Amino acid sequence: MASNAAAVAAPRPLGVRAPVVQGLATMYLGFVVLLPLAALVWRSSREGRHGFWQAVSAPEAVAALKLTLVAAVVVAAINAVMGTVLAWVLVRDRFVGRGVVNALIDLPFALPTIVAGLTLVALYGPRSPVGISAAYTRGAVVLALLFVTLPFVVRTVQPTLLELDREMEEAAASLGAGRLTVFRRIVLPNLVPAILSGVALAYARAIGEFGSVVLITGNLPFKTEVSSVYIYGQIQSGAPGTAAAVSVLLLSISLGVLLLIGAVRRWAWRHDVG
Repeated sequence: MASNAAAVAAPRPLGVRAPVVQGLATMYLGFVVLLPLAALVWRSSREGRHGFWQAVSAPEAVAALKLTLVAAVVVAAINAVMGTVLAWVLVRDRFVGRGVVNALIDLPFALPTIVAGLTLVALYGPRSPVGISAAYTRGAVVLALLFVTLPFVVRTVQPTLLELDREMEEAAASLGAGRLTVFRRIVLPNLVPAILSGVALAYARAIGEFGSVVLITGNLPFKTEVSSVYIYGQIQSGAPGTAAAVSVLLLSISLGVLLLIGAVRRWAWRHDVG
């Protein structure tokens, strides 16, 4: 009787409705992501291979692409280090104002990017109150991207640090391991997948950022013009085909880098588990 009652009370598996949910998810993904990407690829191919190559190999397009990719790599590398440090301080340290600092980390998420650009111009522009004039330089590109990508590594590393078993660290320390050794041999291997996830998100955001860089960089061709601003300029100039071609190339490079980072992250996770 007890077994029959348990069988009756047991909840029904959700797998019965799985095809409906999967179909809905696929339709939503196709409508929001796949269809726009397909339209972009179709638009970029209307001029043929020769037109596509002409668009992406134009000197100004190449210069903008190089600046975008280099700046994104620099920003991702800085975020990997400083984001981990910030996450460590927020999780492991206790200090006055910790809650305020924790809230400030999410500010770039909530702040419109054009407002972020205006803020950076006010702080680092020609009339900088702190005496640092970085506007209209390539350094301004990195500054703007660092601002908008700050939360990604911090927020992906924090949960891992919170769930990390500190008994392993204490055991290693009791056996004579120094703090650096404990961090390098025990803590860091557990953080690497989370760090890579944050780096991938920061890189993707940096590649496509527009609002925060459009004001502070001055958009000088061959100097401070990034790909997103170049694409916008081509649309404004009545060359949507060129804009679409450069967009597809940028999308392909970004996708390749993200897949590579994802593969490294999975390898690091399996290596850590093994």
